[in-house]
Amino acid sequence: MVLMPKILNAKTVHDYNAYVGHADQHPLVSVIDYAALPPIRHSRTRFSVYALFLRDDCLEDLTYGCSKYDYREGTLICVSPGQIGGVEDNGEVFRIEGWALLFSPELLHGTPLAARMKEFTFFAYQVNEALHMTAEKRATLIALMKQIQEELCRHPDVHQRTILVAYIELILNFCLRFYERQFATRKSSNHDVLAGINWDRKCINKYVKGL
Repeated sequence: MVLMPKILNAKTVHDYNAYVGHADQHPLVSVIDYAALPPIRHSRTRFSVYALFLRDDCLEDLTYGCSKYDYREGTLICVSPGQIGGVEDNGEVFRIEGWALLFSPELLHGTPLAARMKEFTFFAYQVNEALHMTAEKRATLIALMKQIQEELCRHPDVHQRTILVAYIELILNFCLRFYERQFATRKSSNHDVLAGINWDRKCINKYVKGL
């Protein structure tokens, strides 16, 4: 059996399409429904494109950069150019479940979205907590990916790039909302836990003083 390279270089959308067995529909954009693809080998991948992975399977050894990723079934993983993620190849094949959107930075050149990309902080390595998707959030993103998929099936014209970028920006805006809500909820929950701990400590101290 021929071993895969330790690092797969996804320099273009085509490179990743070829790895998973997905046919190219556009040189700069790809929407992948993994249910339509054959099983593949694990791989750690170095990306030169942006990628959103809506994964419905579960990987225990998923890495993101040099650390483990807080990941479980039904999460969104966001990757930007220059980042490395994935699972080391162990020689086995597995079936991916979920969807992916990949797009090249080249698609954004000269567009307002190019200047906004720094706002989408969920692409940063520091945010190694996955976005945990509800059924409603998942349905929203898949519906938009399907719209991009339909556009990619149309004959290209002078408007297609504008339409594709608009759909991508809408998806990123939804992701930003989802992340901000998740972390605001997490912050509130942590505050409540800390408040409970402090209240317990006050009760204990009061009790001890009364002995």
